[in-house]
Amino acid sequence: MTGSVDLAGCERLQYDYGPDRMPKNRPVLFTMWRYRELLPIPDGPVRYPVPIGGTPLLHAPALRHALRTPHLWLKDETRNPSASNKDRATALVIEDGLRHGLRTITTASTGNAAVSTAFGAAAAGMRAVIFVSTDCSPEKLALMTQAGAWVFQARGGYAAAVDLSRTAARTFGWLDRNTGVNPVTIEAKKTVAFEVWEQLGRRLPDVVIVPVGDGPTLVALEKGFAELVSCGLTTRQPRLIGVQADRCQPLVRAWLGEPVRPAELDPAATLAGGIAVVRPAIGDAVLDAVRRTGGGMVPVTDDAMLSAAAALAGRAGVGAEPAGAAALAGLEAAVERGLADRSETLALLVTGRELKASDATYDPRRVTVAESLDDVERALSSRRGTTSGFSCSA
Repeated sequence: MTGSVDLAGCERLQYDYGPDRMPKNRPVLFTMWRYRELLPIPDGPVRYPVPIGGTPLLHAPALRHALRTPHLWLKDETRNPSASNKDRATALVIEDGLRHGLRTITTASTGNAAVSTAFGAAAAGMRAVIFVSTDCSPEKLALMTQAGAWVFQARGGYAAAVDLSRTAARTFGWLDRNTGVNPVTIEAKKTVAFEVWEQLGRRLPDVVIVPVGDGPTLVALEKGFAELVSCGLTTRQPRLIGVQADRCQPLVRAWLGEPVRPAELDPAATLAGGIAVVRPAIGDAVLDAVRRTGGGMVPVTDDAMLSAAAALAGRAGVGAEPAGAAALAGLEAAVERGLADRSETLALLVTGRELKASDATYDPRRVTVAESLDDVERALSSRRGTTSGFSCSA
């Protein structure tokens, strides 16, 4: 790593680029650590103990036929340990934290990133302190607490959860995994771009369609494809198309230059909780990436996402939650708006599927409603004397 630059309010790490930065031969099985020459990892063994990345790129012939898209590909990120692309960011953030001797990781999440962080921390022997909204599903709370995480619910919703998590990270010296805030999260997610390029025989698709909530997945893909250009391994980038739920579409409206109606900013009104973000962490960077690649932004209905999830299961054998199926739902919208053509090489990210806890009842001792950092401190301090408790220090 040689430094960083700020682009549209998003910190981007930089490297000495060249063709030798990319491995020459692709093995049958691989992980995202294959690309460590373009990751902020010093020499030495990787300490994160669970394989991450190397997810399949599926050609899904039945789905291709049904959609009349002969060059459609599905990047199935549900094959990661917690069934979502969030595991890439979790793994690299924890790897960095382990190298710096940190023992506690925190994040705020609408669900999947929280579960990923809880699982990753458990695997790495770290402590996870998670912040979610009060309407986070009991199923996801059960997954987090079963993995040993401490969970704080913010009555002010996801934005309030982010603020509490970031304040706690600064105050207590915890590892901050928050999406779009820690630049390492972008570095991890860009490995999807490298994998797609390799899996297509070192060629790029014409279009990549991505669900967008806070925005780091799309921004990371643009960075990954741009680095392939900087390395002299390709001469162009794919057009990136971001997809949001029509009931929570701040970036679609910003892209179109139109005011947002109240009904289009209601995260509780959509089934796609994973992308229902009123205040995207790096929204400006998303819009910048879409513009620079000649792409666009499209909204999709809940019904379209449910139909897409059914099509993925029934015609491709891929399970997806509504937000995870948003890219397929967005394909039709992109074609209708002239942003994509059915004859092009199209790569769709299936970003996640629902995990089921063995027991949907969460441990109430590990879940606390918090309105301020004082509430967090009191709750954690009260557990110092227990075998499962801990102090606020990193």
